[in-house]
Amino acid sequence: MDVGTTKICTIVAQVNAASIKFLAVSTAQSRGVKKGMIVDMESTSKAIRNSIKKAQTLSNVEIKEVYSGIADGYVKCMTNTGAVGIASGVVRQRDVELALETAQSVYVPLDKEIMHIIPLEYIIDGQEQITNPIGMRGVRLEAHVQIVTGSTNSLHNLIKCCEVAGVSVADIVLEPLVSAMATLRDDEMECGCLLIDVGGGTTDIGLFRDSKFIGTTILDIGGNQFTNDISVCLAIPVKEAERIKKAYGVATSFGEYDSEEIAITGADGERKVTRGHITEIIKSRSEELLNLIKGEITQLCGNNKPSFGVIFTGGGAQLKGFEILAQSILNMPVRIGMPEGKDMIDTVKNPMYSTAVGLIMYAQKSIDDPSSIEILAGDFSHIRKWIKGFVGKLFS
Repeated sequence: MDVGTTKICTIVAQVNAASIKFLAVSTAQSRGVKKGMIVDMESTSKAIRNSIKKAQTLSNVEIKEVYSGIADGYVKCMTNTGAVGIASGVVRQRDVELALETAQSVYVPLDKEIMHIIPLEYIIDGQEQITNPIGMRGVRLEAHVQIVTGSTNSLHNLIKCCEVAGVSVADIVLEPLVSAMATLRDDEMECGCLLIDVGGGTTDIGLFRDSKFIGTTILDIGGNQFTNDISVCLAIPVKEAERIKKAYGVATSFGEYDSEEIAITGADGERKVTRGHITEIIKSRSEELLNLIKGEITQLCGNNKPSFGVIFTGGGAQLKGFEILAQSILNMPVRIGMPEGKDMIDTVKNPMYSTAVGLIMYAQKSIDDPSSIEILAGDFSHIRKWIKGFVGKLFS
């Protein structure tokens, strides 16, 4: 279940080790979420319940537990290293676990929770860039890891809203991680790329290299700002502005359509504006967003830009002409990413479903081989326990 600023998407699928069978895809209007953060618990809980109800009707499956994603401005990354002695002289699974446990022994503020501990490399007696140390000989094992933390309040609020809506949370995952599972190709992950998910309220940037997650940053700007700009500049309601954006919005001028007049409806009734005027509004905001992204890319990558450039996904990536404008401003290869793979059905082959499909793929891995994914999972058991005592009292 992808709880976004503009929509809540729930996907139900039957999974096993070899395949995914999609049973239902439902979307419902999101309420109570702003810039990726829950600001109205009651409205969000009702919206989640509505999305769950639609998915249950379509799939004829009772939903009791969900995997959900999170991406807001409070998500942070930091690296750390843990080291242990290799007791037997040969690295065993327990040695790796101890090294990772040591690596996560780092100060985390009281308002933060560790969401993921992601191994970047292992080092044995000074030998670096080891991806799997099991069976290797040595005296000292080091684990260099990426630690992802999220806001305790954000995690509490999401889990609480789900509980009030009648479902428990199996896990909460950083959204760029699961979006990458659904959209990135192996060569892109290996040689280096940036995944940029343009959502309604936020733009999530993830850097991947050597098939590893290197870092992330979250911008509190997204597709809603495009809609708001149209609404303000044309003096029309937000709902009408969203219709105009989806029907006629382009991020760069194509010339032949600029003089075409379209009808819009505002408080003063119906009037006409040119498509060129709408394009100017959207292009201005697109350029602002892309220049912000360009600055964040410099912070994440320095001078070492990824070979495979940028993959845009999310609902905002569907804006016509955005890919062309992005390539021009970022001066990097750009493509639009959407869920790929042999199991994908036409319904989910859309950038707006990347996070939700990625959550299904994450769930598939965690169910099929928990040891392969457990290092990514945060321990939210104490949060769930705290919430259960309060769910019955909420909104009474």
